[in-house]
Amino acid sequence: MAMKQAGAPLLIFDCDGVLVDSELLSLRVLLAAMARAGLTIAPAEAQTRFLGRSMAATCAILSERYGVDLGAGRLREMREELYDLFRKELCPVSQVKSAIETMSEPRCVASSSQLERIRLSLHLTGLLDLFEPNIYSASMVRDGKPAPDLFLFAAERMKTSAAHCIVIEDSPAGIEAGKRAGMTVLAFTGGSHAGGDAHQAAIAAAGADAVFADMTDLPALVRRFREEMERGI
Repeated sequence: MAMKQAGAPLLIFDCDGVLVDSELLSLRVLLAAMARAGLTIAPAEAQTRFLGRSMAATCAILSERYGVDLGAGRLREMREELYDLFRKELCPVSQVKSAIETMSEPRCVASSSQLERIRLSLHLTGLLDLFEPNIYSASMVRDGKPAPDLFLFAAERMKTSAAHCIVIEDSPAGIEAGKRAGMTVLAFTGGSHAGGDAHQAAIAAAGADAVFADMTDLPALVRRFREEMERGI
């Protein structure tokens, strides 16, 4: 399959924590489910362990590190609780819609969440029409973030080379995935979950090409890296 090598780069957006401010809501539901299964851990530890990872990866960590199996029934309860909470409280990340609307580059979503959850999140926050049908889930690939599989899959589906992609991420796992894919990665730290020192340190250590906390800065960052790509830097 031929890949685009010139022109506008492809913008690959993570969803949770980048497009929608969902991470603390998701963490609340996950902690409650773990408590019902007999496991109590600090929210900061849960954020470090699970932020940016698929449910399959989360379940694997719970099993291997903590000896907890949530089981199909608890996972179903979690999903129902989370969707109810989203319908009541989920908001878009501040200024993200207007920032996206100012940019002409092709774009897609590549998220660790299930496709149903991604579409619900984007629908509830008025962002779905900005991306449909170019929405990709970790359920579509073998290994989720921090493996590069999902970003490479998205680039292939959008017929763009990895070197011509700009990833917008908020988690260390997602940043690692983007860099392993050979892509430019912009780390967003403006979500409600991103204020802690540990998270900020993890983002700083993850190796993103740039870090920003305000979505109004995104168009200028994209222009900067687009120009560098066009100059062959």
